[in-house]
Amino acid sequence: MLDTPHIIQTEARHTACIYLKIPRAEIRTVMGPGIAELNEEVAAQGIAITGSWFTHHLQLNPAFFDFEICLPVASEVRAAGRMKPGVWPAMQMAHTVYRGGYEGLGAAWKEFDAWIWGQGLAPSQDLWECYVKGPESGSDPAGWQTELSRQLMGA
Repeated sequence: MLDTPHIIQTEARHTACIYLKIPRAEIRTVMGPGIAELNEEVAAQGIAITGSWFTHHLQLNPAFFDFEICLPVASEVRAAGRMKPGVWPAMQMAHTVYRGGYEGLGAAWKEFDAWIWGQGLAPSQDLWECYVKGPESGSDPAGWQTELSRQLMGA
C-alpha cells in the first residue's frame, strides 16, 4: 500500500556507504552484514547516525543489483574497509511511503513510477529506498514502512 505521492526538496546530507554490485538472488544475504559493517565503522569513528538506513540503487537491471547501502551521518566519515564517505545530494524528488513486506516493493515501485509519469514528470534512472520501520520494529509486515524516492529530471 502506497501513501499519496508528493514532490519534496531534499537538502544535502552526509552519508556513509558501502557499494555493492551483486546477483539479485544474493540481496537477502548481503543487506544485514552490510548494515552491521556500516554501523561498526561509523561508531568506531565516533560519528552520530542521523536517521534510518537506506539504499541508493544506481541502475536497474533484471540480472543484478548495483547499489549502495547507506547511513545518514552527522559529519563526513573517513574511508575504512568497504565504507566510503558519500552525500545524499540536494534535489527535487517524487516521494511516497510504502507500507508492507519487502516482497511487495517491486509492485510498489511500478505503481509509484506510474504516478510519476502520470504527472508528466520524468524520474532519473536511480532510486532511493529508506527503511523507516522493518522487521526490527515488529513481526507484522503491515507495520513496516519504506520511503520510496526518485529524483525528477529537469527539476
